[in-house]
Amino acid sequence: MNVKGINVVVKNQPVLDPKFIPMSAFTTAFEESAKNGKPVVLALEREDGQITRFETKIHGTEEMREADVLYVERTVKMMLWAAGGYKIYVCGDDAIGEEIKKIYSRGGERDFDVDFMESVYENTFEVIVLPLEKAPAEKQSPKQIGGNNTGCRIGFDAGGSDRKVSAVIDGEPVFSEEVIWHPKTTADPTYHFNEIVTAFKTAASKMPRVDAIGISSAGVYVDNRAMVASLFIKVPKDEFDKKVKNIYLDAAKEIGDVPVNVVNDGDVTALAGAMTLGDNNVQGIAMGTSVAGGYVNKDGNITGWLNELAFAPVDIGDDKAWDEWSGDKGVGCKYFSQDAVNRLAPIAGIELPEEATPAEKLKIVQGLMNDGDKRAVPVYETIGCYLAHELAYYAKIYDIKHVLLLGRVMSGKGGDVLLETATRVLKEEYPEVNDKLEINLPDEKFRRLGQSVVAASL
Repeated sequence: MNVKGINVVVKNQPVLDPKFIPMSAFTTAFEESAKNGKPVVLALEREDGQITRFETKIHGTEEMREADVLYVERTVKMMLWAAGGYKIYVCGDDAIGEEIKKIYSRGGERDFDVDFMESVYENTFEVIVLPLEKAPAEKQSPKQIGGNNTGCRIGFDAGGSDRKVSAVIDGEPVFSEEVIWHPKTTADPTYHFNEIVTAFKTAASKMPRVDAIGISSAGVYVDNRAMVASLFIKVPKDEFDKKVKNIYLDAAKEIGDVPVNVVNDGDVTALAGAMTLGDNNVQGIAMGTSVAGGYVNKDGNITGWLNELAFAPVDIGDDKAWDEWSGDKGVGCKYFSQDAVNRLAPIAGIELPEEATPAEKLKIVQGLMNDGDKRAVPVYETIGCYLAHELAYYAKIYDIKHVLLLGRVMSGKGGDVLLETATRVLKEEYPEVNDKLEINLPDEKFRRLGQSVVAASL
């Protein structure tokens, strides 16, 4: 396959998506093609002056300009949603830098990304073009979380289709509950608040007291405040600022004067992996309503990165899936979530009722899979193939030793097929990554309820 003059070779193609071109294969082919080219440094700055750097090379010729721009833009996209930031430094090529400045601007192609990062960091977003020798130095400040198991604790996991809560005493869950809710389709934040409070009070009733509340929630949280979160996507902005930013803090007050810690659900997944595996360098991936990512580094700390893998690039082919929220194509939320299952099911010959919710459609496919319907198998094989390719791409940004997979998409027999396919494809296509990386799948109960239990230790 040829992408902007770059010859991309893919040995393992997703069975239901023959036009898929993985970012991993494209970047590998590009970097090989440009290995004798022009050095470039990409750097992203986020809160407290923290800097994430990526050193690479481009061709630097007019003939390969389109390929260079595509590679740099997608690399910036990956870094932006992995590490986060409100300043992008493009160092070493002014022309490429100016192209990135146009793309990542108000009214540009990546207007959504600009708006999102400004909301998260409450700073004006900008792209700065610099000579190579003036590239900013790396600066990171990892944080230690989790491992607090003493006393009576509530763990809450706010999923897009269901909310889970656990009552945990001295590290042992004494109660867990999973309740269907509809946060992503509800505009009134009172609904969200009441559902959260109900969960807290239910868990509190199972213990003699509450010493702390830990919360795992999709979205970006700073100082326990919701900066951006798809859970509340229907809530108008003025209502979001008034009633959602502090929603977990306000809900906790209904229990009493209790310490609260709110953490992105992907980081909780990674923490769960580190705790259960007894090792670090863990990437957590939760496949549910969307896809959430998290990472625990070699020292067992979270990095402070966004890890919003829902918007990380996956597919660079001509038939990329479109994400209606971000306006981008080929990004994670359409490849590792219930949306992926529902998108692929009709291609596999499975008719899904239009009136059904995305969660209900997922359950239909899961039911067919568990009943032995062969039409459902290629759906999970396709997602497993996607995952193998994407893990090889993540490995270019993260130092990964273990991957822990959680979420509703991983439930049942479909999750087993997905894992088996991902393991096989990774071994065949990326042996150098496979030798350093192990994919882990918890048992069924932990897949569904594990994050709320782990959240209690936050």
